[in-house]
Amino acid sequence: MADPRGFLTTPRRVPERRPVEERVRDWHEVYPGGLGRALLPIIREQAGRCMDCGIPFCHSGCPLGNLIPEWNDLVWRDDWEAAIERLHATNNFPEFTGRLCPAPCEPACVVAISGDAVTIKNVEVSIIDRAWERNLVHPQPPEWLTGHTVAVVGSGPAGLAAAQQLTRTGHTVAVYERADRIGGLLRYGIPEFKMEKMQVERRVDQMTQEGTVFRTGVEVGVDLTGSDLKERYDAVVLAIGATVWRDLPAPGRDLEGIHQAMEYLPQSNRVSLGEPVDGQITASGKDVVIIGGGDTGADCLGTAIRQGASSVTQLEIMPRPGDARSEQQPWPTYPMIFRVSSAHEEAGDRVYATSTKEFIGDNDGRLQALRLVEVDMSSGRPEEVEGTTRDLPAQLVLLAMGFTGPEQGGVVEQLGVELDERGAIRRGDDFQSSVPGVFVAGDAGRGQSLIVWALAEGRSCAAGVDAFLTGSTSLPAPIPPTARPLTA
Repeated sequence: MADPRGFLTTPRRVPERRPVEERVRDWHEVYPGGLGRALLPIIREQAGRCMDCGIPFCHSGCPLGNLIPEWNDLVWRDDWEAAIERLHATNNFPEFTGRLCPAPCEPACVVAISGDAVTIKNVEVSIIDRAWERNLVHPQPPEWLTGHTVAVVGSGPAGLAAAQQLTRTGHTVAVYERADRIGGLLRYGIPEFKMEKMQVERRVDQMTQEGTVFRTGVEVGVDLTGSDLKERYDAVVLAIGATVWRDLPAPGRDLEGIHQAMEYLPQSNRVSLGEPVDGQITASGKDVVIIGGGDTGADCLGTAIRQGASSVTQLEIMPRPGDARSEQQPWPTYPMIFRVSSAHEEAGDRVYATSTKEFIGDNDGRLQALRLVEVDMSSGRPEEVEGTTRDLPAQLVLLAMGFTGPEQGGVVEQLGVELDERGAIRRGDDFQSSVPGVFVAGDAGRGQSLIVWALAEGRSCAAGVDAFLTGSTSLPAPIPPTARPLTA
C-alpha cells in the first residue's frame, strides 16, 4: 500500500486548466504544457490516496481490467518504468483513455463509497506521458512471423488495438482506413483541444516499426471488396464503428444551416491542423444550437466557441441530472450525474427537458430559429408541457444525437455477415461473425459505446483471431463479447 493514511489525509485534487480567455484563442490542450505535465506537481500524492483495497472494485468498473492499485503504488514509489510496464500490460494506448475515457473506474473506487474517488484517470495519463518523455515506450516487433495474414478494416481505437496485438504475436497485419490519415474518430472526431493528434501520430509510428502496415485512402467495399479481403487474408477484423448517425426529421430539416456533428467536427479538425477545407461549416458570427447533451455535443460546443460563435446553446431532451449519485444508481455503478467538461466552462447555455418541434427559415431557405417546447419525462416518454413553446434564434444547428450502428452496405453486405436486431454485426464468444474467419470488434458489434470498451474489444478480438489461426492463444482477452450468441 502506498500511503496507509493517504485516502484520509489527502484531499482529491485535479490539475488546473489554462484560463478560459487564453485557451479559447487556440486549439492546444486545455492544460498548460499538456495534461501529463500539468499533473506532475500533484500526482504522487493523488496516487497515494489509493487504499490498495482487498477487492479492488475499480477493476470491475474498467473493461480493460487495468491493474490500478499496482500502478498507483508504483507512482507513489516514483518507479515510473515499472508503472508503465504494468499499465501497458492491459492497455495499448493509455494516452487515449487517460484523456477521453469518462473513467467508469472512479465511481467504482472504494474510497468513493463515502468520499471523493482516487483520480485514477489522471494517474494513468501521468504514467504514459512521463514514459514518452523518458523514452520508456519502445516498439515491440515479434521475434518470428507465423505466416498468417490479417486485414483490419478501420483504424479507430478497436482496430488499432486488435492490429497491435496481432502484429506483436507474429501475424502480418494490414490496417485499411478510408480517410487520408490513420485514427478514425480519434483523428477527425476528437477536437485538438481535447487530445492533440501527436498522441495518435507517435502510436502509428510505433506500430509501423513493429510491422503493422497501414493503407489509407482505401474504402473497403468500394476500392477493395469483401471477396478481395477473403482471398488475400487468412482472417478479417471489421472495426468499422457505428457511423450511421441519428437524424431529427422535424419540419424544416432541409433548411440550409443544419448539419450532423460528424460533418462539422472533421472539417474543424482539419482546419485546426492547417489543412484547407473548401466550403467549411463554421460557427463564426452565428447563433449555434447543439442538439444532444453528450460528449460529442460538448466537442461541438468547444469548437464553436473557438470559431467565434455569437452564442451557443446545447439542448438535451432528458431532465438535468442530479449533482450526486441517486439511490437507483448505487455504488459501484456508473452514475448519471451533472458533469462539467472543459468546453462547458468556456461559454454557452445548457437547456434540459426540451424538444425541437420545428426548424424555422427565411424566404431563401436559410435557418433562422428553432421552435422548442419543454417536455415532461416522468412517464418515460417525452410529453409536451402546454404553454412552453418558444423560438430560439439559430443560424447553425448541429445534431449530436448519437449513432444507430454500422453502415450495412458495402463490405458488410459483401461479406454476408449476420446482423442482430439492433443492426449491429452479430458475433460469438470469440468475436467471430457468422462468416468463418471474419471477426468484429468495437462499436460495429457492440453499438455506440466508450473508447475503453473499444480498446478492450480490440484486445479480446485479437485473442479470438489468434486462436482461430493457430489453434490456441496466449493473448489476453479482458472481456467476453456483449453481443448475443450467433444462434437464437
